[in-house]
Amino acid sequence: MNLGLGAPEFISEGQTANKELYLEIRKQLRDAIRRKRPEKWATKDWFLLHDNTSPHRALIVKKYLARHSITTLEHPPYSPDLAPPDFYLFPRLKMKLKGHRFEDSDEVIENATKHMKDLSNNGFQECFEQLYERWKKCVDAGGNYFEGQ
Repeated sequence: MNLGLGAPEFISEGQTANKELYLEIRKQLRDAIRRKRPEKWATKDWFLLHDNTSPHRALIVKKYLARHSITTLEHPPYSPDLAPPDFYLFPRLKMKLKGHRFEDSDEVIENATKHMKDLSNNGFQECFEQLYERWKKCVDAGGNYFEGQ
């Protein structure tokens, strides 16, 4: 998701989303927060929510986050219901892109970017309200897996 820190980024065709790429993206995010949200940077009034995929849990990533005192919100295992891209962003993109034929990956990126930009600030507010409710259900369930909203 783009939180006003720059345009969405897409990995190159054939590139693997591995721990090195994820670490580089985290470095870019940290720098973007420093430059574009100095008030949050100064007060450390932000945290990182990422799921528990292998690149996110890699030792080089954990060391980087610890070295730079980046607070993370841990993600329970096997809980895609708590990942905003999975329950909010991707379903909306799928709805907008469904049924369209694209000539190449550049056209897919162009259309996906347009639709991501169309998501309003209210939409992101809705996303985080849904995340709060989903986290609450997870806590109420004692961290056990549950399905759906």
